[in-house]
Amino acid sequence: MKELIKKIRSSQALSPEAEEYLFSISKKKTFPKGAVLIQQGQNVNKIYFVLEGCLRSYCIDKSGKEHTLQFGIMNWWISDYIAIHNHKSATLTVECLKESTVIEFDAKKLNSIFVPFPEYEPFHRNLLERHVASLHQRILNQLQLTAAERYDLFLEQYPDIEQFTRNYHIASYLGITQESLSRIRVEKNKK
Repeated sequence: MKELIKKIRSSQALSPEAEEYLFSISKKKTFPKGAVLIQQGQNVNKIYFVLEGCLRSYCIDKSGKEHTLQFGIMNWWISDYIAIHNHKSATLTVECLKESTVIEFDAKKLNSIFVPFPEYEPFHRNLLERHVASLHQRILNQLQLTAAERYDLFLEQYPDIEQFTRNYHIASYLGITQESLSRIRVEKNKK
């Protein structure tokens, strides 16, 4: 939890009472590789801050194909925000790709922090703005860049991730087939 408090303090002062509230609504947990934190179709009431490890959020379409939406690495937040915001069942599954330590928050309690502790609002607003900007950039990249260019950006953003992800995780994140990913890697190695 100290890691998260330090991250918040780097951009926003928090009162001791606000810090105590964050401690009271959170639990530090370690999950093994393969653990599922959220299952598509279930009710969602948790938000996770990643301290270490790697998580993946994905959905399965009607034909059974997986589509990776996000990888959650150190200092990233992950959940099914669509389900939380719309009070619906999960549209995503969140799983650990390697042993991961997270801070688990009750979503309702975390979202109610603004009333008693308004000083938390600028940090949260900035977080949401960065998240939306990141999603918009990813959409633009999907529309404007080649698969090879998207793969290069992926490696910049996640430099060590290939050691514990499967090829189909990466291919589905990039919106390409595993065969296309293999061709891109072969071409990269020729250069």
